[in-house]
Amino acid sequence: MITLFQLFFQFFQVGLFSIGGGLATLPFLYHLSDTMGWFTYNDIANMIAIAESTPGAIGINMASYAGYITAGIPGALLATVGLVTPCIIIIICIARILQRFRENKYLNGAFFGLRPASLALISVAGISVVKIALINLELKTILFPNLLLAIFIYLFQKKTKCHPIMLIFIGAIIGILFKF
Repeated sequence: MITLFQLFFQFFQVGLFSIGGGLATLPFLYHLSDTMGWFTYNDIANMIAIAESTPGAIGINMASYAGYITAGIPGALLATVGLVTPCIIIIICIARILQRFRENKYLNGAFFGLRPASLALISVAGISVVKIALINLELKTILFPNLLLAIFIYLFQKKTKCHPIMLIFIGAIIGILFKF
């Protein structure tokens, strides 16, 4: 029962401080992996893959997955509710504040400062994904098949502008065929 409360509380904190969207939750998930031991870095890589390839918000999908592998369906529900609760509270408060202080220089300054903070969190998450997907951390070598697949999908998307779902399917099919 303590794990369920801890899941809610930990994901409440993630939801409260992961400004910038779903990928901004990654540094927090790595921290949870290190401190709580509920899941591994490989589990986080799987979370990213599943969260990116399923409908819905990435952060919510990752919270659901993390909660599920930690404590089953109740864990998935509590981690998800924990993640979104601060967002709901903050949105309600901000909506009320913004109505009163639209031209406040401090409020505008805060939003101006949040943009680079969000960029930094997303960049850290992106670098973490690169490390997991393209580098064998134990051997400290580049996973060239993964790198070639990433480059191929990137170039294919730039040239064709195809839908991201198609790219996910292409990556999955190539991975199945060549067992990356």
